[in-house]
Amino acid sequence: MPSEPCLTRRTITNGVVAAAVAVFLLAPANGFPQEKPRARDLGVPFEGEPGPLNAITDVAGVEVGHTTLISGEGKLEAGKGPVRTGVTAVLPRGKHHDPVFAGWFTLNGNGEMTGTTWVEESGFLESPVLITNTHSVGVVRDAVIEWKIARGDFDEGYSEFYWSLPVVAETWDGFLNDINGFHVKREHVFAALDGAASGPMAEGNVGGGTGMVCHGFKGGIGTASRIVRLEEGVYTVGVLVQTNYGIRRNLTIAGVPVGREITDLKAVYNPGKAPEGAGSIIVVVATDAPLLPHQLKRLARRVPLGVARAGGTGTNSSGDIFIAFSTANPGAAASSGVTQLEMLPNELNTPFFEATIQAVEEAIVNALVAAETMTGINGNTVFALPHDRLIELLGKYRRLEE
Repeated sequence: MPSEPCLTRRTITNGVVAAAVAVFLLAPANGFPQEKPRARDLGVPFEGEPGPLNAITDVAGVEVGHTTLISGEGKLEAGKGPVRTGVTAVLPRGKHHDPVFAGWFTLNGNGEMTGTTWVEESGFLESPVLITNTHSVGVVRDAVIEWKIARGDFDEGYSEFYWSLPVVAETWDGFLNDINGFHVKREHVFAALDGAASGPMAEGNVGGGTGMVCHGFKGGIGTASRIVRLEEGVYTVGVLVQTNYGIRRNLTIAGVPVGREITDLKAVYNPGKAPEGAGSIIVVVATDAPLLPHQLKRLARRVPLGVARAGGTGTNSSGDIFIAFSTANPGAAASSGVTQLEMLPNELNTPFFEATIQAVEEAIVNALVAAETMTGINGNTVFALPHDRLIELLGKYRRLEE
């Protein structure tokens, strides 16, 4: 992220900086393409075949938007900053209302993902999925409803009595961010939604992942995808993660015990230090395969296996919550008539389980590789995973991709 010491406050939408002092200028521009390397660029080997972008946006129709809020430095003053936070939006069918089949699962419930009881009951995801910080869930949830009403983004038959239970998830960024200052506002949610786009997407210190920590290193947003080739067709599984979890000693990349090898660069917290493993991980899984809600729940249940490959253990203080949806079967949520559906048999689900596990693992590592060292409230500092030392360790353990 470029240095801009002359700005008193900045808002970043999809990676594009919009400067403001008293008023936010929220540009909906698509600033997705990144110059920074990703995990594969460093030679990290992964299983499976990635999609063209190696991102959740490889699933046709899926759009992602970020609004990133960064301002201030020094001592915490509640309500003033420093601010290191934001919001990320995942739109299953872009800005087109057509609910998708979905399922969700939680490994450890010390966290929040609103609207999931209705997802479980109905089998449908009827809104975008948004991710922010713990204390901004309420304002984000309300703003999504307002955004949908303003756009008329609902079935016309319900216009007289429209209601919504949007899905909003969180992880806690209070080590770096003035989390009790409630800096995420309605306009930031609108900016993430309006600015959402397909194509390559930003990772690391962006959107809801701006102030997050992963295995003691700087964490944030990551993404990856896998291609599943069957006789029945070629399908895509894409994943987006917001990483804010994990104990340093458990961090494992491509089988290499990176967390045990890199024992310095420990986060600086003033005062004291955070309990090990504090934090959470939110994972969104998308696919274009014709899977029904019970099958998508099965995909969500495989997410922890990918988290475990990177060293996650679902600690007591971690909220590990996952949702999976399918963009197949458009029109399945019609309010009348008989709907004809397509469905892959359960016997063909295993390749999708493997794809999910592989993509989750890679998305976590991509988040770590993309994230940059950040200093927040009270001078608290979390260091980025050093690329040179990661490459050195991959070579030491003979895991470097040729």
